[in-house]
Amino acid sequence: MIIFYCAIVYRMVNRIKVINDVGELVTIFHAADTDVKRKLLLDLSTGWVTMPQIDERYGVEGKKSLHYLDKIRMIESQWITGNKGPEKAYHTYYTNVQINLIGSMADLSDIIFATTLNDEQLQSYEEKIIAMMANGGVFVGDVADSLKISQTLLKGIVNRSSVLTIKGYRIEMENGA
Repeated sequence: MIIFYCAIVYRMVNRIKVINDVGELVTIFHAADTDVKRKLLLDLSTGWVTMPQIDERYGVEGKKSLHYLDKIRMIESQWITGNKGPEKAYHTYYTNVQINLIGSMADLSDIIFATTLNDEQLQSYEEKIIAMMANGGVFVGDVADSLKISQTLLKGIVNRSSVLTIKGYRIEMENGA
């Protein structure tokens, strides 16, 4: 008797996230700035994790962290067959990060400031930006002028936000926010 079986092996492709804009540093630093985010990122980097697993291990903060990682395009998803039928599973898209940039001290100070904002300060900026939106978005330059901050700081704030995103020269609401 001959028995045939098929084993599917998921091999992670080596992909490198290249950071060449000082504003992108905020997204990388914010991706693991709490214990839950750090542990979730480690789980996602070692294998596929489903939403029920994330919910069980990390709760609401895990779901918010997953949404942020999706916003900054650090994860990918696929449908897998689980015990209860098809489930969406997630893991990190990149295996490595390469940082290659040059920035002024002013840019660096703005990025550090945006990275270290507490949640209340970030929410205050988000509310001010959302209040300026008409027709689904607002131009980056208009917001920077109105808030009297640099465009680098503004991009850092938006990159850190879970509800805002930059598309071209416009700030818009993130899909699903």
